[in-house]
Amino acid sequence: MPDDVAEEKVKALLALGADVERVRPASIVDKKQFVNLARQRALAFGKSDATEKPHLVSTPSSSIVLTTTFDQKPENGNTFFSQQDSEDLAFKPRGFFADQFENRSNHDAHYDGTGPEIWRQTNGHLDAFVTGAGTGGTIAGVGRFIKSKNEDVIVALTDPEGSGLYNKVKHGVMYDPKESEGTKRRHQVDTVVEGIGINRITNNISLALPIIDDAFRVTDAEAVSMSRYLVRNDGLFLGSSSACNLIACIKLIKKMGWSSGQTVVTLLCDSGTRHYSKFWWVTNDEYLQRAGIEVDPSIVEKLLS
Repeated sequence: MPDDVAEEKVKALLALGADVERVRPASIVDKKQFVNLARQRALAFGKSDATEKPHLVSTPSSSIVLTTTFDQKPENGNTFFSQQDSEDLAFKPRGFFADQFENRSNHDAHYDGTGPEIWRQTNGHLDAFVTGAGTGGTIAGVGRFIKSKNEDVIVALTDPEGSGLYNKVKHGVMYDPKESEGTKRRHQVDTVVEGIGINRITNNISLALPIIDDAFRVTDAEAVSMSRYLVRNDGLFLGSSSACNLIACIKLIKKMGWSSGQTVVTLLCDSGTRHYSKFWWVTNDEYLQRAGIEVDPSIVEKLLS
């Protein structure tokens, strides 16, 4: 994982027994980019010389890597495994690299699950769906399902500073001014926001682009302000992605001139407990101050007024 990710996410993985390899953020064209390294590690595991030698299992997509130590094959040319074989195949130690950025299953999970859930809970009375995009699976899957039910529902993207998706939606160009040489705080996406924002078109994002109606840029200061506003006024301790989603909801509602009777759905998709060391600095906002990010709760109050 990138070495500039909030420390709490690393600690959570370590507590669950994972080995965590932290690498310098890099472009996807770099072999040492974290996704590329993850794929390489999965392939290497599948070729391990361990006593119970793992080996690669064929998958529907070349981007997915699956390994198992189950080494039996159906007898007599039969294409079916016995029940015992199937259980061994399912539970033998194995590795799985899901490739969430490119794997169509990411989109499908939201098209088959999250989208219908939202449609049921709103009884189909939905005016807009707003969310950010990291892999792109959520906005693609939910958005495409909702559009299949009612093409007039607005699907809007929230995008943090440093990400190119806002300009891709608004102007057809994947670029952000903060990518200019000498201006970046980070090597990947220049924002304190984690979980959303990207500077490349993934397979899942490509599914979303045709159905995204609008996009809203959210500054770091706006996201920080929303997080503090929510704690003080609603008792909600949320992370940066959730804060961005809610800022974009307000901007969409103001742009449309809506005042009552409309239904706008977004996702509160991350907890503040994963962001103590960066987005939430519990003592004096030291990280944000070093990064030159304003901590001003009144930003949201002014936006709401």
